[in-house]
Amino acid sequence: MKRLLSGNEAVAHGAWEAGVRVAAGYPGTPSTEILETLARFPHVYAEWSPNEKVALDVAIGAAYAGRRALATMKHVGVNVAADAFMYVAMTGMEAGLVIVSADDPSMHSSQNEQDNRQYAKFARIPCLEPADSQDAKDLTIAAFDLSEQFDTPVLLRMTTRICHTSTPVEVGARRQEHPPLTDKYPRNPAKYVMVPANARKRHPIIEHRLEELAAYAETFPFNRVEMRGRALGVITAGVAYQYAREVFPDASILKLGMTYPLPQKRIRDFASRVDRLIVLEELDPFIEDQVRLMGVKLWPERVLYPHTKSIFPITGELNPAIVRESAVAAGLLPEPQAGEKQVVRGEDQAESPQPLPAGLKIRGNGHLDLPARPPVLCPGCPHRGVFYILHKLKVPVNGDIGCYTLGVVPPLSAIHTTGCMGASIGVAHGAAVAGDKERHVAVIGDSTFFHTGIPALLNVAYNRSNVITIILDNRTTAMTGHQANPGTGRTLQGKETREIEIEPLVRALGIDEVVTIDAYEVETIEKTLKRWLKQDGPAVLVAKHACALLPEERKKYVSLQVDPNVCNGCTICFRIGCPAILKSDKLDPKYHRPLAEIDPLLCTGCEICARVCPRDAISFRDQVLHLHYDP
Repeated sequence: MKRLLSGNEAVAHGAWEAGVRVAAGYPGTPSTEILETLARFPHVYAEWSPNEKVALDVAIGAAYAGRRALATMKHVGVNVAADAFMYVAMTGMEAGLVIVSADDPSMHSSQNEQDNRQYAKFARIPCLEPADSQDAKDLTIAAFDLSEQFDTPVLLRMTTRICHTSTPVEVGARRQEHPPLTDKYPRNPAKYVMVPANARKRHPIIEHRLEELAAYAETFPFNRVEMRGRALGVITAGVAYQYAREVFPDASILKLGMTYPLPQKRIRDFASRVDRLIVLEELDPFIEDQVRLMGVKLWPERVLYPHTKSIFPITGELNPAIVRESAVAAGLLPEPQAGEKQVVRGEDQAESPQPLPAGLKIRGNGHLDLPARPPVLCPGCPHRGVFYILHKLKVPVNGDIGCYTLGVVPPLSAIHTTGCMGASIGVAHGAAVAGDKERHVAVIGDSTFFHTGIPALLNVAYNRSNVITIILDNRTTAMTGHQANPGTGRTLQGKETREIEIEPLVRALGIDEVVTIDAYEVETIEKTLKRWLKQDGPAVLVAKHACALLPEERKKYVSLQVDPNVCNGCTICFRIGCPAILKSDKLDPKYHRPLAEIDPLLCTGCEICARVCPRDAISFRDQVLHLHYDP
């Protein structure tokens, strides 16, 4: 039976069909939907773990126990899980273990665009790359078989375009021939206890395993040659295969399903059958470097230091237009003739009789130039009031990864550093102990606090640094689509569980100055922070209010309105950066400033604007509020 599935859904189907028993991960775009889909299948245990290392350790424990296991994460999550990633590459397992790394070329929702194929080479484990959803399902199944055949974890490298694009997939039934592969948990310290004496003996085994994998790569069924003409041959993998087929329809193609280790004999044979050979891949010249080191001549032979990537960009996501432009610049394709139809992002601009909307134009290279649309905190976001206050207080703010990173966007402009999950508290502590004269504030979300914030805050408590930490508790993992976390009281598979309370946990870490305040109570938050700025020692504010987009919060929406007879266009409400607050066409008669107005379709009724308005000009519709707050 065929179904239309995204790449993420296809991985979930493949894991289920392959007989996976345990799956763990941490939500992170573009990987999130894999576990959300798999959690709905029968006979599978799936969990959101506090972070990616914990998730991988859970999957390793299941694989040690003889059950097929899956760990999922986005590319930067592999950095968090790297310790576990490296030790399981040394030990092997009793049953199949597949690790999904969802890479994000062009950084659609990430702080970098690292190419995690390098991790496979680093750990000496196989890396598989699907080119569409059918590949994603099939390679997931193949990965489990490969894992057990060679006693190795397998890295399944997805990318954003494959994760979120849907193509037809032939789905099947769950395999019945994969019961637990061991009846009793292994007692094999020489294999599983990585003290130095045992690890030294395992390393030669891993190197020998890599040689066996390289030999197997020659017959791996997903490494496929498509011979067409001799003029041009393309070695490619992943979504780049789709672009190769579109841009070079007459070229012969070696499509690699396994990109580490490479099938060297097959590559040499393919190279001998074409006149010119190129590599088409996203991000690093991962395949290209290996092919050049084999002594196989690629076109062009001359490359520029320090990168050996010779034709296509080393940064950003590819698409057919970029591939075509690069090919023309390299002399692989002819220059387009005058009047020739140009393809713009898959659309034939020459055949479009419709004029472009106002504000849009076509650049000289044929690309559609869209107006800027910066991201912004949602209407009613409980983080907004905190950042409004921090901006006013003019303190250095060390930020973290989550929705609240948008506190950097004007007019809030309240975040000064953001690195990775959990970094905010550690970075603030570092500045404090370095003797920075300003008092640092670290902001971190509830899910991120559970992820990697707890050890950092423990460090602050232990070393007694002068850091104020604000935990933005919006009762969910909001940025990736409202996944559960240890503070929500519900698991990935919908079971009720113990809700971890943040304030008692912080006190247990050794910090006495802790308070929980409703995130909409901007006046109380400001008074608390001003008091703490005058004293020494660590302090923690838990700004708690549910995300405005949660279903139970949506039911509470009541729109506010601005009284044009009271508003004088002072602009203070504009400074909170709410998309629901607009500049009206009416001007204040004295100062000639635009008056504020509120879009009732966007307004959630959070009242932050009403609380900061010095003239009490904002109220619920047909109701006057008296929430005067002197900014």
